[in-house]
Amino acid sequence: MLDTGDRIPDLPLALSSDKSATLGDYAGRWLVLYFYPKDSTPGCTTEGLDFNALLPEFNDAGATVLGVSKDSLKSHRNFCTKQGFRFDLASDADGALCDAFGVVQPKKLYGREYVGIVRSTFLIDPAGVVRRKWQPVKVPGHARAVLDALRAAQAT
Repeated sequence: MLDTGDRIPDLPLALSSDKSATLGDYAGRWLVLYFYPKDSTPGCTTEGLDFNALLPEFNDAGATVLGVSKDSLKSHRNFCTKQGFRFDLASDADGALCDAFGVVQPKKLYGREYVGIVRSTFLIDPAGVVRRKWQPVKVPGHARAVLDALRAAQAT
C-alpha cells in the first residue's frame, strides 16, 4: 500500500484513448490518480464530472488527471463518451494498479461484506512521489480539494 512520501511503481496502463503508457510516462508532470469503483454509477459519474469541470485548472497547474477502475476499456470508452470526459481512464482489469496502491479493501453495503475498490485519490509530484493521499473519498467537493492541495504543494 502506497502512502505519502512513497515513490510510485512504473506499471503499465491501458488507457481509454487506446494508447498504451506507464506511470513512468507521467514523470515531469503532476499526476492526479483517482481510483473509483465502477463506471456509470452515480457517485463515480459525479466524481468524474467534477474532475472534468476543473480539468482546465488542473492543466494550467501542470497536472494530468487519470481515473482508474477495473472496468474494461470498452466500458471506459462508453463512459467517457457519454459523460464528455476530456481525460483518460485506465482499465485495471488484472488489479495490478489497485493492488500496488492498496485501494482494494473489505467493504460493507447493506450488511453484505465484499472486497472492492475504496474510492481513493493520490496526488503525485513530477518526481513520482506521492505528496497527498485521500482514502476513503467523499465525492462532494473532492475534486476542488485536490486542486487546492495541488496548488498548495506547488507553492512549497
